[in-house]
Amino acid sequence: MSHLILTTFRTMLKKWFLSNNAVLCFITTKSTTPKFNNPLLHQFPISPRRFCTITATSESNTHPFSVSYLINNFGFSHESALKAFNNKQVRFNTPDNADSVITFFQNHGFPNSNIRIIIQKAPWLLSSQPHKRLLPKFQFFLSNGASLSDIVPLLTTNPRILRSSLEKQIIPLFQLLSRCLKTNRDAIICLIKHWTTFTIYYHLIVANINLMTDFGIPHSVIARLIRSRPFLICSKDLINSLEEIKGLGFDPSTTTFGYALLANNCTSKKLWDEKVDVLKKWGWSDEDVIRAFRCHPDMMLTSIEKINLVMSFWVNQLGWDSLALTKRPHILTHSLEKWIVPRGLVVQFLLMKGLRKKNASLVTPFRYSEKLFLEKFVFSFKEESDYLLKIYEEKIKLAYTMENNGMPFPN
Repeated sequence: MSHLILTTFRTMLKKWFLSNNAVLCFITTKSTTPKFNNPLLHQFPISPRRFCTITATSESNTHPFSVSYLINNFGFSHESALKAFNNKQVRFNTPDNADSVITFFQNHGFPNSNIRIIIQKAPWLLSSQPHKRLLPKFQFFLSNGASLSDIVPLLTTNPRILRSSLEKQIIPLFQLLSRCLKTNRDAIICLIKHWTTFTIYYHLIVANINLMTDFGIPHSVIARLIRSRPFLICSKDLINSLEEIKGLGFDPSTTTFGYALLANNCTSKKLWDEKVDVLKKWGWSDEDVIRAFRCHPDMMLTSIEKINLVMSFWVNQLGWDSLALTKRPHILTHSLEKWIVPRGLVVQFLLMKGLRKKNASLVTPFRYSEKLFLEKFVFSFKEESDYLLKIYEEKIKLAYTMENNGMPFPN
């Protein structure tokens, strides 16, 4: 009779715990699950040692283990964790393999915050075998000049490369890039950084790199385009762009050809025409625009807003001829607040005081480094140097104050 009463009491107690969603806290030596969901735990390193696991019995009964693992450890929402499960990115019933992946990243210098970002972007990594899928790629990256300090931020931003085949995809593309880039390290960094683009347009990139090489473009120019604007290398009508730039008088063997190609491809025909119209409004002709573009192609990357601001300062405030800028159009690409305004006011003062010849070049002072500019146009005029320096420094200080206050400058 007493045995029956004891059994009944145990059953009632168990039902009471379940109905109240009792939280059971126990110490385990088997699980190495890192706990990210508690904000306080963000302060501590993940450790494959003993820790307190908090499990709500109602939750454990409603989610597969891998779903709960993502929710509890990496801050996944229920929806995103279930999506990863339904897409078969995560399918595991114990924490052992997932924990080994985390340990692998830790052992290769990844902070916990980076690991969390990587898993949120690529939860499938938790189902991978680190020494088969990840280690060979890390060894390849490191053996070709990349360091862990290079790899950690790059893979945190774009872990997708870790899913690709080393032999079939990574190595062939690395060999292609290393033909153009200076070092193997540069090729590895570029490879990881732009992997998504490279894999989508792999065959097009191969064809276009070969096309540019045959067109006479130096590897150094191709390398610059790959690093700065990889989308350009993915163009389906690249040959038309090459012919167009060559038709404007650019020599494919020069660095300027690459800048012209970049400017041409980054500016739609509509925007190009609008910029030409703005320049013509300030007194330039079509021939002036083409001549300036040949001299400094980057000028056409300047926004319409900035073109107007520079021209307004140059013509209306300084009282100078806008055509002077056709001789050195790179001035348009410099910072208005930090470069053009301070120097322009100094040169204007020198002209007003008769300290600079009226027929002297207006654009020459803008080509010097700051040190040379101060030596030639400030300190060389001893009687006026204090005032000139005051003009210059006040404008520089104002520019940095505006920048620190979050006031954007036009490009």
